[in-house]
Amino acid sequence: MGTIRTGRHDLSGERAAAALYVISAPSGAGKTSLVKKALERDPNLRMSISYTTRKRREKEAEGVDYHFVDRPQFEAMVARGDFLEHANVFDNLYGTGRSQVAGLIAKGHPVILEIDWQGARQVRTAMPNAVTVFVLPPSRAELERRLRERKTDSDAVIERRLRDAVADMGHWNEFDYVIVNEDFDRALEELRAVLSGRGRELEASRQGLKPLLDRLLA
Repeated sequence: MGTIRTGRHDLSGERAAAALYVISAPSGAGKTSLVKKALERDPNLRMSISYTTRKRREKEAEGVDYHFVDRPQFEAMVARGDFLEHANVFDNLYGTGRSQVAGLIAKGHPVILEIDWQGARQVRTAMPNAVTVFVLPPSRAELERRLRERKTDSDAVIERRLRDAVADMGHWNEFDYVIVNEDFDRALEELRAVLSGRGRELEASRQGLKPLLDRLLA
């Protein structure tokens, strides 16, 4: 891999907790479960609820999991500049409401954005002090097992998600921290360490990641 340049922050020492955290991962890596548990453990944390044109799944609730809108509504919000970031993922549109994030931060709440790498790039441009975290699966086989265990997608969709996951994971070095979600409890504690301004050993530049990334990206 040669010399690796990751993230945008000076991570030479522990840092103070930030106001905005971006959590990204390939589909099936477990970021949603990690974020939900982190929110349960810290009542001051807030999650920005994204807007999406995707159809609501059976167990999802409006305003809890997403704000569900149709494509014309979404495109009108883009035109008005309502989004901090927005992206097209699996033929559906997703976006983070700018005013929602600003309002939560103004009230003193650290905010988590659970978005893909495309959105993370936009947030880094708009809010350079945001801290970014990428979650990796321990293997491709485990990633496929988790996707199939959901029982929400067809085989064709799962195959597409697996193909796209490799491309997504190729952007890991754009992030400040990388967490490998092999053991959920350990990954949760690592995420909480980053959210509290610690986690130096989780920097994306650490050499211990190379063997795993060689396998994931081969």
